[in-house]
Amino acid sequence: MCKRFQSTAGPVDALDEISFTIQPGRVTGLIGPDGAGKTTTMRLAAGLLLPDAGSIRALGIDAIADPLAVQSSVGYMPQRFGLYEDLSVQENLDLYADLQGMPKASRPARYAELMRMTGLGPFTRRLAGHLSGGMKQKLGLACTLLSSPRLLLLDEPTVGVDPVSRRELWQIVYRQVQEVGMSVLLSTAYLDEAERCDEVILLHQGKLLGQDEPARFSQAVAGRTFQVSAQGLTQRQLQERLSRAPGVLDALIEGEAVRLVMETAHTPRPESVLPGQPAVQITPVKPRFEDAFVARLKSRPQNPDEVFSLELNIHGSTGDEVIRVDRLQRRFGDFIAVNNVSFSVRRGEIFGLLGANGAGKSTTFRMLCGLLPASSGELAVAGHDLQEMAASARARIGYMAQKFSLYSNLSVSQNLRFFSSAYGLRGRQQRARIEWALTTFELTGYRNSNADDLPLGYKQRLSFAAALMHEPEILFLDEPTSGVDPLARREFWARTNTLAEAGVTVLVTTHFMEEANYCDRLVIMADGEVLAEGTPLEMKSHARSPENPDPSMEDAFIQLIEQRQAKTAEAPR
Repeated sequence: MCKRFQSTAGPVDALDEISFTIQPGRVTGLIGPDGAGKTTTMRLAAGLLLPDAGSIRALGIDAIADPLAVQSSVGYMPQRFGLYEDLSVQENLDLYADLQGMPKASRPARYAELMRMTGLGPFTRRLAGHLSGGMKQKLGLACTLLSSPRLLLLDEPTVGVDPVSRRELWQIVYRQVQEVGMSVLLSTAYLDEAERCDEVILLHQGKLLGQDEPARFSQAVAGRTFQVSAQGLTQRQLQERLSRAPGVLDALIEGEAVRLVMETAHTPRPESVLPGQPAVQITPVKPRFEDAFVARLKSRPQNPDEVFSLELNIHGSTGDEVIRVDRLQRRFGDFIAVNNVSFSVRRGEIFGLLGANGAGKSTTFRMLCGLLPASSGELAVAGHDLQEMAASARARIGYMAQKFSLYSNLSVSQNLRFFSSAYGLRGRQQRARIEWALTTFELTGYRNSNADDLPLGYKQRLSFAAALMHEPEILFLDEPTSGVDPLARREFWARTNTLAEAGVTVLVTTHFMEEANYCDRLVIMADGEVLAEGTPLEMKSHARSPENPDPSMEDAFIQLIEQRQAKTAEAPR
């Protein structure tokens, strides 16, 4: 099967002679970096696109000869869920039931079953646009499952939702597989989810690299994966040194240590990877699918010293208080979105703001950026009271918005010119900064391409570059890696860590819990309030038990949220 598209940069081979078959009654993962061809494959399987060459059959139906029959037989949930946000939950259900030709007599029982399964029963009158990300995800899945299709196609269904919602989605999916024998083809940017699949299909640049069980892929890096710890170095410093060590292909912060993938199967020696560093411990660890994915697709930079360069003029000392939030509150009518939130961030810190969908993170973020006024409380950024001097504070802030907020019909160069102008850059200085951004973020080959035509990982690069045009000393990153693949995430965090080591203060929100390990400190929010604050190690201590002596950040997050939900349920009404 082949599929080619035309873009402003010329023809693009989205799929190049790929062939595969998925087995009935199983969950098959469609895995690959940004631009690999996952969404194109999904749309072809759903009968929404026709291939340029080859054939495709879904549920035995020829998708080329009879695409309408395929569309009426399979369940397809696209990215962003395909909901009508100006309609209520119930109206969305009714609309999708009409589109699927569902008999009205059978609707009430199916509605009740799906609302019970997704927990949306109390919210049927709420507009879809007013739901949290996790609730939108579950409503999108409910609409897709109305007619109980034999084949379910899910295109990155967990992007931008919290771990609790991700876990609930997987429970719903596997319930369909186990109880009604549904077949599922699911694409995802989260490689821990790939390990939950019965089988995975690996795509790269439109080509099929392999199809097998996740564990079989992992065997390819047996004897090449290790965990390293060392006294006297922070995790960021340890990762940075190990990423430059000879023979190391990948170095990733993992808990209190750094996980290594070596280029070949051998045990690294401390004096080789960390010369002169005392008390180094290197322990073999079991390989996982992400290790195999990275080993297959990642290449080392030609010159690691030139991965990222930025001239900064940071005024002040490490440890100075740069952001102060005290008893912050934000109301929307009678609804309290943020309630009595307090924390502070020091210079050169990476500070994480975590929480379930609807916890108040983005509202807090917008107030800190001066984009939304606080109802009460104190907010100070770079010594400026945001209630009085928001413009002065914003001049020292770089802001990378959720979903990147680029101008899709402008080229890469035009976007950079616009954002640099907004930050007051002109003439020779502006031209120099644009060339710096194109070179540093490897966007030169895309300089004349429209932002909308870029793969997601390159949109992220462009948005990050735009936020850095004026060399800010404070950086706000709102879910900056949502939906991008592991290679793009590694690249992003390598640059962010370099900025933090240079003294830039970073405030970040994320739904990807493993990224919390990059934070020096963080807060976890729920229902507009702070549940816990501390270092990643302190957070994980909340979930440590004899049964789980080494909990992950996701374990800690889920336990804190569930404890909060239990207390809320027990509270008198």
